[in-house]
Order: sequence, then C-alpha cells, then structure tokens
Amino acid sequence: MDEDALIIARDKFSDKNINASFNSEIDKWDTKTFLDKAKVTIKGKITRTAILLLGKPESVHYLLPSVSEITWKLDTDQKAYEHFGLPFFLNTTKVLQRIRNYQYKFFPDNQLLSVSVNKYEPRVILEALHNAIAHQDYSKNARIIVTEKTGKLIFQNAGGFFSGNPEEYFLGDKTPDRYRNPWLVKAMANLGMIDTMGYGIHTMTLEQKNRYFPLPDYSKSNSEKVILEIFGREIDLNYSKMLMKKSDLDLQTVILLDRVQKNLSLTKDAVSLLRKQKLIEGRKPNYFVSAFIAKVTGQKASYTKNKAFDKPWYLEMILKAIKEHGFLERKDVDELLMEKLSELLNEKQKKKKISNLLSELVKQGKIMNIGTSRNSKWEKTPSGKITKK
Repeated sequence: MDEDALIIARDKFSDKNINASFNSEIDKWDTKTFLDKAKVTIKGKITRTAILLLGKPESVHYLLPSVSEITWKLDTDQKAYEHFGLPFFLNTTKVLQRIRNYQYKFFPDNQLLSVSVNKYEPRVILEALHNAIAHQDYSKNARIIVTEKTGKLIFQNAGGFFSGNPEEYFLGDKTPDRYRNPWLVKAMANLGMIDTMGYGIHTMTLEQKNRYFPLPDYSKSNSEKVILEIFGREIDLNYSKMLMKKSDLDLQTVILLDRVQKNLSLTKDAVSLLRKQKLIEGRKPNYFVSAFIAKVTGQKASYTKNKAFDKPWYLEMILKAIKEHGFLERKDVDELLMEKLSELLNEKQKKKKISNLLSELVKQGKIMNIGTSRNSKWEKTPSGKITKK
C-alpha cells in the first residue's frame, strides 16, 4: 500500500463518517482495521480494489492482465499525453491538474457586463473520472482514456452502461440496482470518491446547467464502452442565453432543450410542451432553440444556430441571420457555419464551401457585399434589385 494514499484515505473515511459513533476511534485503528472497516480489504487480505485504489505503482503486476492506467490525451492544435497508474485514489487529482481550465465569458442580452464561468467544474471532472474507475469492465484489459479537446472533455471506459441508461439518472430519481464491480464501488463510496445512489450523473447535470453549458452527453456510448462528453463551451448560444434569461426553467425542460441543440429526437409531447412555452422554433426534424434578439459585436452568428445538412438549409441560415442582424461580416458567416459543415472537410475546404454558398446567394440576387473583397460585409439585396460584386 502507498503510505501517502493511506493517510489521505483515512482522513476521507473520517470525513465521510463524521457523525458515526466510531468516528473518534478512526485515528486509533491500525492500518489493517481501517482498511477492513472501509471495505477495502477483506479480513486483512489484500483485494484488487485495495491495490487499484491505494496500491504502490510497483504493485500493478498483481492486477495483470487488467490494465490499471488512466491516460490523459490533449487533442487540439497542440498534442500531448501522459499515463497515470496506481494509486488511483491519488492520481485522479493529478489527471484533473493536467486539464486546462479557465474562465469562459458569456455576453447576456441587454447587459454591459459579461458573465464568467469556469470552463470545467473540477467536481464534474472528478465525478466523471471516478465513475469511469468504478464501472470499468476490467476484464476487457483496457485503459481509461480522458481526451481533452478544444471545447470538451471525453471520458472513455470499457464496458457498456451497466444498470439502465445514463439519461435515466439526469433527474436524480433513479437508483442503480446492481454494479459491475460491487466491492470496488463500496470502497470508493466509503472513501468519498462516489455515491451509490445514482446522484453522480444528476450532480454533473446540475453543474452543467448552472454554468449554462450543454448537459453531459452519453450518446456515443455502445455495448462495448461508455463515452461521456463534458462540454466546456456552448453548442448553441441561444440555449445558454435561454438558461441565463429563464433561471426558473425546470430540469426536465432544460434536458429537452439540450436535446434540441444537439439535434436529438423528441417525442410529440416534448415538442408540444416546448412550443407551448415558445422555447423552440422550426419544423420536424430541424427544431432549434428560440433566439433572443441580440446584436453583440462578434456574436451575431451564434444566435441563429441549429442543425441541418443540405445546401438549401445553409442558404436559409445565412439569409435568416442577415435578416435578424442587418448584416454579417465574413467572420460572422464562418462562425455560423464552420461547425455545421461535414467533419470530413478540413478548415480550408470548409471556408471554400462557405464562399460558394455566399456566391450562390449573390447569383440568386438575395445578398450583396457592401464591403471589400478582403473585408466583406454582406447584407440583403433591396427588393427587386440584383447586385453582383
């Protein structure tokens, strides 16, 4: 056992049992008694759980062929990675410290001051990471991977979601009835790493809502692995502004709006509920979060975002944005469309595609450039007048 991990684990166990009758005795227990009481060992015998959570790095061979490793990978314009082994109890904090976190600013309508939030909430990162450890299928002999993208974190662990589906836990009403690794889960709960009532996903959901970001996303998971995406920026600024504007929205409604911004399916009842509250616009299947009228420098394009994939939709999106804001500069059009174009295209190809869309609207006589070729400024063509520039 790692001595540092044992000291901190004892403190965490004491905090967890602050009101227990035996709390005053915890510091007097020998290590064997403490580990048994914490359900880390069994009758003084070392378990896989004990090694995984509190073992020395060189103890990893006892767990072979299972892979006891967490990999952090930076996948942005910069590339980096680092592997973290035992003890997991300490090293999840080291993974957290490798993740770049900073203040993210929103600019609410009709306010001069911005709203700043952390890009990532440390509690959310640790919850996601500890869940991956607790529910990993170690028989798959795979490492846990944390991938840091520019605007999101991706947590991947082996084995499908074990009890129910993730969305059932968003509201905090569901309690798991079984665990893949029950002894590991019990020990992690006793050491304050997770809870066993299913509130972890609910907690992450609330934290994301309170920071106006998209909710946790498990949609890429399958029977072989759980993939959780935690967003550190907005997908649709209308959604974020909606949460800032309507702070009294209940969580169920926020969950439905999150599905809208992610272009996920909605039931007829859900659509009816959101329309009744005037929270969404569009036609099936291309619903989008209703926009608040706003003209903030450098932010125009974000207010008209929704998803579609055919050329007419892109053309209509440009026209609608110009109508709402009076004009768009080229950077606004790029911001509006870049993330909506196929990921099969590189940045140069995406910009070429956008140029072609603008040219198409010019040929149709619907927009004109009142700026220059280098600093374009697109506005709607006066009715009946066709201008090419």
